Amino acid sequence: EPGGDSEMSSLFVQKPESVTATKGKDVTFVAKVDSSQLSRKPALKWLKGKWLDLASKAGKHIQFKESYDRNTKVHMSLIKVVDADAGGYRCEVTSKDKSYSCTFEARIFTKLDLRSAYNLVHEDAGELDFSVLLKKRNKKKLEGPKEEVDVWEILKAAKPCDYEKIAFQYGITDLRGMLTRLKKMKAESKKSDAFLKKLDAAYSADKGKTIHLSVELADPTATVKWLKNGQEIKPSAKYVFESVGNKRSLTINKCSLSDDAAYECQVEEEKCFTEVFVKEPPVTITKQLEDVHTVVGEKVEFEVEVSEEGANVKWMKDGVELNRDTAGSRYRFKKDGRRHILIINEATKEDIGTYYAFTNGGESQAELEVEDKELEILQSIADLTVKASEQAVFKCEVSDENVTGKWFKDGVEVQASERIRISHIGRNHKLTIDEVVASDAGDYTFVPDGYALTLSAKLNFLEIKIEYVPIEEPPKIHIDTSGCGNQNTITVVAGNKLRVDVEITGEPAPTLVTDQHKGKTKLQSGRAESPVISEAEGRVRVEKEQTLSSFVIEGAEMEDEGFYTITVTNPVGEDKAEIYIKVVDVPNSPENVKCTSVGEDSATITWDPPSFDGGVPIKGYLMERKKVGTARWTKLNFDVYESNTYEAKKMIEGVLYEMRVFAVNSIGVSQPSSDSKPFMPIAPTSEPTRLVVEDVTDTTCALKWRPPERIGAGGIDGYIIEYCKEGDDQWVQANKELVEENDYRVKGLPVGEKMLFRVTAINIAGRSPPATLSQAITIRDIVENPKIRLPRNLRSKLIKLVGEKVNLVIPFQGKPRPVVTWFKDNVLMEDKSVGTRTSEVDTILFIRSAERRHSGKFTLSVQVEDMSECADIHIQVVERPGPPINVHVTDVWGFNASLEWKPPKDDGNCEIIGYTIQKCDKKSTEWFTVYEHNRRPSCTVSDLIMGNEYSFRVFSENICGLSNDPGISKNSAVITKTGLMYNPKLFKEVGMNHSPKFIAPLLDRSVIAGYNTAISCAVRGYPKPKIIWMKNNITIEGDPKFLMQNNQGVLTLNIRKPGLFDGGRYSCRAVNDLGEDQVECKLEVRGTQVFMKVLKMQLALNLNPITCQVKL
Repeated sequence: EPGGDSEMSSLFVQKPESVTATKGKDVTFVAKVDSSQLSRKPALKWLKGKWLDLASKAGKHIQFKESYDRNTKVHMSLIKVVDADAGGYRCEVTSKDKSYSCTFEARIFTKLDLRSAYNLVHEDAGELDFSVLLKKRNKKKLEGPKEEVDVWEILKAAKPCDYEKIAFQYGITDLRGMLTRLKKMKAESKKSDAFLKKLDAAYSADKGKTIHLSVELADPTATVKWLKNGQEIKPSAKYVFESVGNKRSLTINKCSLSDDAAYECQVEEEKCFTEVFVKEPPVTITKQLEDVHTVVGEKVEFEVEVSEEGANVKWMKDGVELNRDTAGSRYRFKKDGRRHILIINEATKEDIGTYYAFTNGGESQAELEVEDKELEILQSIADLTVKASEQAVFKCEVSDENVTGKWFKDGVEVQASERIRISHIGRNHKLTIDEVVASDAGDYTFVPDGYALTLSAKLNFLEIKIEYVPIEEPPKIHIDTSGCGNQNTITVVAGNKLRVDVEITGEPAPTLVTDQHKGKTKLQSGRAESPVISEAEGRVRVEKEQTLSSFVIEGAEMEDEGFYTITVTNPVGEDKAEIYIKVVDVPNSPENVKCTSVGEDSATITWDPPSFDGGVPIKGYLMERKKVGTARWTKLNFDVYESNTYEAKKMIEGVLYEMRVFAVNSIGVSQPSSDSKPFMPIAPTSEPTRLVVEDVTDTTCALKWRPPERIGAGGIDGYIIEYCKEGDDQWVQANKELVEENDYRVKGLPVGEKMLFRVTAINIAGRSPPATLSQAITIRDIVENPKIRLPRNLRSKLIKLVGEKVNLVIPFQGKPRPVVTWFKDNVLMEDKSVGTRTSEVDTILFIRSAERRHSGKFTLSVQVEDMSECADIHIQVVERPGPPINVHVTDVWGFNASLEWKPPKDDGNCEIIGYTIQKCDKKSTEWFTVYEHNRRPSCTVSDLIMGNEYSFRVFSENICGLSNDPGISKNSAVITKTGLMYNPKLFKEVGMNHSPKFIAPLLDRSVIAGYNTAISCAVRGYPKPKIIWMKNNITIEGDPKFLMQNNQGVLTLNIRKPGLFDGGRYSCRAVNDLGEDQVECKLEVRGTQVFMKVLKMQLALNLNPITCQVKL
């Protein structure tokens, strides 16, 4: 199933089933596809064999019907089937860029009689006795004379269905031989018609690469068509056609798995075929996983990006695989193009660990850290004082809207009723008590579920008593600031609402008088103007109720901070009170965040405190970092950090990062600071290694070194070379620009001075530690004795054949540059056919074509001033020797003959190591070797046959081999015996000819799609039979998918990566002049989801064919 995966196999609700039908009957195949999950109607295609699209054959014989509702139901009908309809079929469904298919088979059963056997079209004759039919035709042939006709011309022009009829008519009994000859005649006639060079049998390429298919035409002006799976290809950006002279080429750009198909090149009526195989490269990870720090209950996403869309990614946690079956609802897996995402909906402590993402070409890992989430109180509950029948409302706000809680009164849980209501809306929790009575007074507490935290407030019940006896009491202001720290100081968070309830007592009750300072309650702020706070509606106002005056600030601001004065008067007296309102807020953001230094995997960050601390001291700071180009910020600390300098660690060298800082006080966390400028953790390299002096002259010094052991992500931009005199610390840079190579010659040095040298590596992070020579170098020219490094193979005699090339490379040493001289046999060499070339370090002697005159002693002399050294090289040029001379038979006795000869005149310039003697009798005139490597120039030949006359010849032999020509004996040896006559019996030849017979049959096999397989059998017959392999009674020819082998009668058919459509009945037929034999088997190709996934990941798998050996 090409392109199949876990979703593909589920689309077929009903697959077509294989059927066996009688010839002439109607057959219907039904396929049902579930398309409810697809965005649009899928495309369906019916194919026969591997690529034949049946849509082009629709008509009276083949009919199609399709219905489409929620399920797509397709019918294919064959009307009055014939034998040609037998074989494998395939139903293919295509959705978007993916396709999936199922295979089925049609078997046609034919009821044979004599007439149907006579008219059988292109089928095996089986057990029919055609000789009987021929006998019935004999009379018809004798009816009258016929004109002489060329049967082969008639067969070439006839249709295949008429072949057997023509064979019977003209008396051709070997039908298979006729078809074979006719096929060769057609092939020969078509061989050079249109193509000078056809397509190769197969092409292969990796996915994403380019493939070139080319042919050469006999007619440069001819037009070609390119077809893929029988469909014509149109030029596009993917398929590029080229025409240069008589060459035509098709270029397939960016090959995909859909390009794995059969291709044809058509010129008029002629075609050539090939098959393209596309290999899928390993999937690599282009974007690695990143570590995640989070708190309990938060959503976590691990994201990885791979090199190919639709690739399979396996997720694991601490060595345990995560998939849809085992993960449940806790984990979700998401694919978005090349991005693969693992989602943890609500993180818990159990999710802490190492997470891995695996592909068939790489892996990535990341750590997950989960911290407990702290509950933050945004608004606490406040004490209330209410009168009878009034409403009391306790309200608080927490940071998590999912947190639930319970209300308690004096330690007893409060139960909801008609008068008492408990509500939870978002982050707000409210307790409402209607028609307050005296029993409702007490301590009320709110406890969040799952947190060791309580919020408490007090409900004061104000009871009004009426006394008939008038009591005079001066006014009194009662302010409750017990929970505010400093006396009469009230703290409020900016943006929150402030309500200060002030109880006023006195008898008679304070009343208003016309005087501005008498009988009037005044609330003044501590600002310069000290304005009177009005009782009108506004953000800052005073609400008054008999004996209670309330000071209200809606959404406190920093400008509201200051001293406020309350004045109460009545006829008995006057009272004043002063309170201080303090407004606090979260601090401003830290300023001037910057990176001051970097290391290999760390960086030092500094910042300035915020300009405003929010009215309370700064507790510390929180830091976050992210990679440049990403949007995910990573927390570096969960506990506040008090210092203004922080060293961030565990960073990746060579990656750009940004930092930001949050300030924290007792109120909360500030807004983040501005992002720092991007910085990159990187470190200088280590010092260069193995610094040595390579050469010294009177003004220069050549240095050589190896790269540093540790380079890092910054790489190496180059090197700086410095020198100074011994005892001095003033280093001078020798190179103006960075040196990229690992060697350098320092020039312009003072003669005779002792100098120190050092080399420093430079990259983006700066200079590395220098590598310094341990000893000072004296600047002067060094005289080195000449020395020849003669190769080991030249220390013994060098033997070469005549005509071979001689190329000798001999290195030497010496300073200054030595003078090199060559001698041959102690005489200065002046032979122009022997060439020499000399460099500073070696000399070359070469002879383009060696001759025997080049043999001798070659002497190499290397001289420096008055010192010299010589080396001798002995060269021997050899060739085959000449034939021995004066070969003759010296004596004959019994069944023996004695031979003698003399050594050859030309020994080939080397020693004769032996002779080879051969004999020949006059009857057979065939030569047989008697002796090899005979050292002496004579021998005795034994075991000669009586009555035969023998001639002899001798070859001489040296290290080059036997002589080209032998020395032939001048006389012969006759083996006779008087009075004895030998009457040999007549030899009767045994007939070895017999018809083919299979001694090992084909066996039925069941294989897995995508794995190479083979079927084999064994046959015996003489003359050697011709082997024909068939699939579903169709001959297998020219298909690169099949490889047929014949080894000593063991026949093997190798099938490369069989697909589901390769299943069927395979047969092997052996034919020679004496008869024929045939065996067959059934091959079943199975394919499952698991095996198809394995097949996609494997590049190739070679299976050993099953063979059996039969001795003929």
